[in-house]
Formats: sequence, structure tokens, C-alpha cells
Amino acid sequence: MRVTVVTISFNQARYLSRAMTSVLSQDYPDIEYIVVDPGSTDGSREIIAASAQRLAQVVLEPDGGPAEGLNNGFKLATGDVFAYINADDALLPGAVGEAVGYLTTHSDVDVVYGDGYLIDADGRVIRPIESSPFNIRRFVFGGVTVLQQATFVRRRAFQRVGGFNQANRTCWDGELLVDIAMAGGTLRHLQKMWGAFAIYPDTITGSRRLREQRVMDRRRLFRRVRRREWRGSDHLVSSIVRVEKWLISPGSTLRRFRAAVSGRPSIRLTEDDNKRIVLIGDR
Repeated sequence: MRVTVVTISFNQARYLSRAMTSVLSQDYPDIEYIVVDPGSTDGSREIIAASAQRLAQVVLEPDGGPAEGLNNGFKLATGDVFAYINADDALLPGAVGEAVGYLTTHSDVDVVYGDGYLIDADGRVIRPIESSPFNIRRFVFGGVTVLQQATFVRRRAFQRVGGFNQANRTCWDGELLVDIAMAGGTLRHLQKMWGAFAIYPDTITGSRRLREQRVMDRRRLFRRVRRREWRGSDHLVSSIVRVEKWLISPGSTLRRFRAAVSGRPSIRLTEDDNKRIVLIGDR
């Protein structure tokens, strides 16, 4: 089973090598890696060129944003399973092989996703991230967590819904999962550490520069699923659903509490001398 991984990169040379290494050093033998860069000027393209012989495709044409860039990459894909990470994120060792192993024995599952780590700009682990079981209602009320960097989607499901919504500039990954679920797809969460998600002031999540757009994108998804506008009373429902999320997964809630009490882990994600991604003690 071939896995196509697409990385979108735009002026993130500081992190790009780590992201690419996290894919290229996976122990699964059949990975097709595609890197998309619509116009970086910070040295990113030189990093991509240095690894060009190990890449299946490089897309350097301008695009209208991350969702369109991902779609451009996946148009060239020949894999049976798709995965996608940003240039500042990473796959954890063994992630691809474990995901394929599950999908091979569960032919009814369209999307499988795991857990991972939230990291800062220097790769230091802030805390673990646990995804939660997918439910459309809970998702639109903010009661579902899915770690994009630990998500694997079957080609058939991706193509069935037409890929990412290119008009979505903030939560295109979440909308893809909603589209797949609404089309009858099956999504499963595994408690496996598969991805690392970087958050710092310059990221979409870490900054407030697209906050208003994110609200608009989320409200549009809400209208699609609930077939009505968001009401003031839905803020209360959202709070209840978020509590429901932790009640459904009490083990996750307990682990999150323990992590909060114990403080920030002293580990860091980095690229070692053998061109592998490793977690080491942070000094």
C-alpha cells in the first residue's frame, strides 16, 4: 500500500529540513513524498533542491493558499493513502507503518488518526496532544480534537469529496473530515503517537491574524451540519459538549490532568546526525 505525503512550505526554511527528514526517515518502504512551495524567498527552495532526488514531485507554482497547495500536490499522487504535514510540523518515527498496518486490516475505515505532541518553535515539547473520537455534532460545537499531523486518509475518501475546500483559509483539514463523515465515511482514532504540531506566534493557530476568518469558516461548517445559523445559546451548548468530550474519554482527561500537574516535559524533537527525527532530553 503506497502512502503519499504532501508538505506545503512557504518561507519556513528554519523548520523545513526537520519536516522533510521526519517523512524521509520513516521506516515504511513505499512512501511517495511531494513538497509544494508556491514562492518562498528565504532559502526554502534550496533546501528542497538538496533533497530533490528523494522526492517524488516538487510543485513550485503559485497557489491561492494552503488548501489549494495541498490539492495541487495530491493531484500528482499515486498513493492509496494520503497524509499531509506543514513545513514546521513533523511525523514521529514509525507513524506511517503503524497507520498502514491498521488500514490494511480494517478495510472499512476511511480515515485513521492518532495523537502526538505540541511543540514550540525550537522543537521543545509543550505537552502531549490526544485526539478524540470523531462525531460531526461534537465537532461543529468545538468538542472534537483531531491532530492533522497524525491523520491518514484513504485516497478513495479524499477523491469522493473533492479534496480540500480551497476557500477555507484556517481549518481546511477539519472541513475535509466533516466532508468525509457527511459522505458516509468511517473515521477512527488510535492512541498512537504519530505527529508533532508546532505552535508559536507566527502560526495560524498561535497568532490572531486570522481569528475572524477562522470564526467565519467554523460558522459556515456549523450551518452545513446543523442547517441553521449559530445562536447565542449555542455558546452554552458548546461548553456542555466540551465537557462531554472529556466524559467520553475519561482516560484522556486523567492523562491531561497528570500532564498539567507534572508540568512541561523536558524533551525536544530534533534531527540527529544520521538524518532521523528523534526525541531527546531537553537541556
